[in-house]
This record gives sequence, structure tokens and C-alpha cells, in this order.
Amino acid sequence: MPADIEAAVAHILIAEDEEPVRVLVARALAEDGHEIATAADGAEALDRLQRGDERFDLLLTDIKMPVMDGFALALAVARDFPTLPIMLMTGYADQRERASSLETLIRDVIAKPFTTTEIRFAVTAVLATKE
Repeated sequence: MPADIEAAVAHILIAEDEEPVRVLVARALAEDGHEIATAADGAEALDRLQRGDERFDLLLTDIKMPVMDGFALALAVARDFPTLPIMLMTGYADQRERASSLETLIRDVIAKPFTTTEIRFAVTAVLATKE
């Protein structure tokens, strides 16, 4: 973890349809002590949030997913859970550009491929700025 950013342990929901990426990100963030929950698509993530039996400190979601993509998920989460910080992940430049139109809802967009160090740093930075 970056030494210049204070670590905040958080409960993070990761929505990612590619299992290897989902597992990699979950393991990397768990190494920092975070409690991790995962979903294979946006609809599953939204369902988990709406059940209300868990409180999350961050939603980290891929943009391109089946059933419900990351943009639709971000809009639903911003509407229903306005204090939950949202980070997006994408490997597509056009999606990064589209995400910029949601800058008031999104804390950060991280480009794939990324290293575990990069994702850990990005999450730590967003958590450090949480209101």
C-alpha cells in the first residue's frame, strides 16, 4: 500500500464479469485488509446492494458486462445509494471517454490492464477522499 496515503479498511463490492480479473482484484484488495464481496454482473451487484444486509464503502465495477453494464449500475447506485463512492474499470478508450460524462457520480476510472499495485493505489486514493 502506498505509504503516503493512510489505509482505510473498507467493505468493497466488486462487479466484474471476467472471473480471473474479479479474483485478482479481490485478492489484491484483501491483501490491504479490505472485506471483499463480488458480483459477476451489474444486476447481481445491484441486487446485493438493494438487499441491504451489507453496508459497502465502495463499488468497483467493470463497465462492459452482460445483463447490466457498469454505466447502468453506476446510475442506479447513484440514485439509490448517493453516498456510495463508485469506481469504474475498463479496457476500452471510448468507454473512458463516456465515463467522463458521469464525472459527478464516478470517483475514478482505472484503465485495464492494470497491475495489482495500480488497483490497490487507486482504491486507497478513493477511500482516502471519502467524505
